[in-house]
Amino acid sequence: MMVDFKTIKEDFSILNEIEKDGQPVLHYLDSAASNQKPNCVIEAITNCYRHEYGPVHRGLYSLAEAATEQYEASRQKIADFVNATKASNIVFTRSATEAINLVATGWAKQHVKKGDEIWVSQMEHHSNFLPWQRVCQETGAILRIIPLNSDGRIELENVNEVFGKKTRLIAITHVSNVLGICNPVEEITALAKQYSIPVLVDAAQSLGHMNVDIQKLDCDFLVGSAHKMCGPNGIGFLYAKTEKLAETEPLLLGGGMVDVATLDGSSWADIPERFEAGSPNLSGALGIAAAADYLEQIGRNAIEKRVHELTKQAITLLQKIDGVTVYGMSNDNSLQDHSGIVSFNIEGIHPHDVAQIASDAGVAVRAGHHCCQPLMDYLGVSSTIRASFSFYNNEADILALEQAIFEAQKIFII
Repeated sequence: MMVDFKTIKEDFSILNEIEKDGQPVLHYLDSAASNQKPNCVIEAITNCYRHEYGPVHRGLYSLAEAATEQYEASRQKIADFVNATKASNIVFTRSATEAINLVATGWAKQHVKKGDEIWVSQMEHHSNFLPWQRVCQETGAILRIIPLNSDGRIELENVNEVFGKKTRLIAITHVSNVLGICNPVEEITALAKQYSIPVLVDAAQSLGHMNVDIQKLDCDFLVGSAHKMCGPNGIGFLYAKTEKLAETEPLLLGGGMVDVATLDGSSWADIPERFEAGSPNLSGALGIAAAADYLEQIGRNAIEKRVHELTKQAITLLQKIDGVTVYGMSNDNSLQDHSGIVSFNIEGIHPHDVAQIASDAGVAVRAGHHCCQPLMDYLGVSSTIRASFSFYNNEADILALEQAIFEAQKIFII
């Protein structure tokens, strides 16, 4: 079925609020930070609180039982969305960040000792860097960095040590939240499997506009956040293979995750409940399930193609503007591995000034280090301007960005 992306914005109320309070039309180019929410997701959350809300796993009356059924159906939906073999391999968390911390504290600290190595790339978001740094500091393990080549990409043939005898985990982002580069995750997991090395994939930046298939990636752990796939804030998930979950200790202790609690000791509930202490986020679960349904209805292959086209248009336009440097370009200027994100700077203008001028024109971009300071060190800058795209963007958004850049140059340079 052909998708009419020209009318897709109609599904997003916030993108149709024209000249509100005297402000210009919103050109939202910050989807790498957080996606906007379609009406169906908002309605699913609202309907939950109006008609369906009840305590999950905590009551025998009909409303509570229905809430539990819907919560578990949402778990199954996310398992299907990433092609996991079982719903019990999905653990709901507050975010991808919490999911990574669960693996770091609950699994890695039990399996890493002094002298062992954990490998991450230099392009990792702080969420997939700081937990491993702390694990290494607390255990005496060594945090190793997969270097990037001259055009910001991982070349595995130059880092055979990654798959060495001391390696206990490789944690890698699927798509860079700064460069928009899609990493060779399948190749990494295939090589790691030969040496029985577990791999964690941070899929926060890919789930919203790519077809992420757990069976194809064959990773041991994968994390995602609802708010970056058109779902609500405050819920994410961890996928882990059954044997890895069995080896993991809970991050949080409390209600709902315990089987038997006595004065002498306690035993945990079955997987995955043992990792979901506290009152489960029913509205969040229904929201992420509605988001998954919405993305599947449009078609993730169509979404991926659309986002790639927009990214290509934006990069092509930016490269024609004098004084603009686009980061993460390959030596042959190929755009095949770019997905949804463009980071750039303008000679003579601070990124924050560009973002403010763009904001005055209704163009929402992000300026800063993007929670990725080791990568900024690699690029030799303190910050960049980032424009990021989703399938609800269009050519008008890109042209609005171009005009904002011209305005910034007019003010600061010309």
